[in-house]
Amino acid sequence: MSGKLYIVPTPVGNLDDMTVRAINTLRDADCILAEDTRTSSVLMKHFGITTRMQSHHKFNEHDTLPALIERLEGGEEIALVSDAGTPAISDPGFLLSRECRRHGIEVECLPGATAFVPAIVNSGLPCDRFCFEGFLPQKKGRATRLASLADEQRTMIFYESPLRLVKTLEQLAATFGAEREASVCREISKVHNTTHHGTLGELVAEFTATAPRGEIVIVVAGKATEAAVKIDKYADFKQKSALRE
Repeated sequence: MSGKLYIVPTPVGNLDDMTVRAINTLRDADCILAEDTRTSSVLMKHFGITTRMQSHHKFNEHDTLPALIERLEGGEEIALVSDAGTPAISDPGFLLSRECRRHGIEVECLPGATAFVPAIVNSGLPCDRFCFEGFLPQKKGRATRLASLADEQRTMIFYESPLRLVKTLEQLAATFGAEREASVCREISKVHNTTHHGTLGELVAEFTATAPRGEIVIVVAGKATEAAVKIDKYADFKQKSALRE
């Protein structure tokens, strides 16, 4: 009888965001696959989890797949964690999950922390429909990816490092226009969590003046439809008329 792969989200900031179910799953598993065992050991120690850990990251996931599938087919229950958040969302996990499906091995992803959800909700931008882009290509393909999003009408979400934030905001402003509404959410769920609102041009100026720190999520408004532009102009006209009265 085949075992089972559990994909277990871990906190992106505050350790209290860990769910009871996630703790129990990690305790009961035969093995925990961790993106960085040193990082995950802090979490495991905090919750008294002593399950054996094994490294599983983007540099070795292709090589370790056959052995992991064999173990799962042999009946092991294995839990997968990343350094923070939900595995496979801009982190290792997709390849193993796909291979399990191909071999008829059950996969269960627990609900839990994912950085982009609080970021888009905090942004004040429409979150009924959105487009998650994760990390943009650092070099090759970056301009092409941005150009493909020029007419995107859904709210867009990007992950970025603090070192590249200003450059990315400048490129977003060049592609979408400096007046496009956006937000920058940093250090989600941590003590110094902040969300900065404004146009892309304003955010470029803000973070050029004050260098950002911590993990970053950028949320950018989608391209307004012609109908939405007309409604906004009408609303502005009504507001100005009311002030004159």
